[in-house]
Amino acid sequence: MNDNRALVLFSGGQDSATCLAWALAHFRHVETVGFDYGQRHRIELEQRQVVREALVAASYWPRRLADDHVLDLGVLGQVSQTALTRSLNIGTHADSALPNTFVPGRNIMFLTLAAALAWRRDIRHIVTGVCETDFSGYPDCRDDTIKALQVTLNLGMERRFIIHTPLMHIDKAMTWAMAESLGGDVLVDLIIEHTHTCYLGDRSKRHPWGYGCGECPACEIRAHGFERFRDGVSVAA
Repeated sequence: MNDNRALVLFSGGQDSATCLAWALAHFRHVETVGFDYGQRHRIELEQRQVVREALVAASYWPRRLADDHVLDLGVLGQVSQTALTRSLNIGTHADSALPNTFVPGRNIMFLTLAAALAWRRDIRHIVTGVCETDFSGYPDCRDDTIKALQVTLNLGMERRFIIHTPLMHIDKAMTWAMAESLGGDVLVDLIIEHTHTCYLGDRSKRHPWGYGCGECPACEIRAHGFERFRDGVSVAA
């Protein structure tokens, strides 16, 4: 398999956009994959192309950004009953302490399908923006989950995929700082202006950190991280 090729799980949000920039800085050929699973905040699917085009227009890593793929994962929305796939108030699942924005099996399915695509595209490196440091408590974002899944995918597909998680052990302030270290103020401004994180899909309100309702957990984490980043948090890319 080609060691210079990477596939980035790219939703159109802050974390995946930062991971896309990280991949472009580390690999010569980078493809992206997104998933339409009937998400409530499906505006992120529209923002994916905006972000990709803005990266190209900014002349970062010329000719490294290659094909984009969007996979229909509607079945995930059909089997889940969550605040990201239904019009429910954001809270916790009735039978557990997990937030009801947790979509069971989502990252497991994403990475499994990404690996199948990477197998066909002769890509060894898979990049995802999961994080267990500053997140909503999703068990499929944990380092142990990703490591176990990498072993499973390699055994099941007779490949040696490497799943990269550049954000796994850093918080949201350091994610902002990573973007700055990769692309300076231009990349930070691009992420503010074009990426989408808000769980409610609200792009009617512009904040210093970007667009969103400002009240859902995703907006709160993003806003708090941006505030700390502006206070001087730094990280090496």
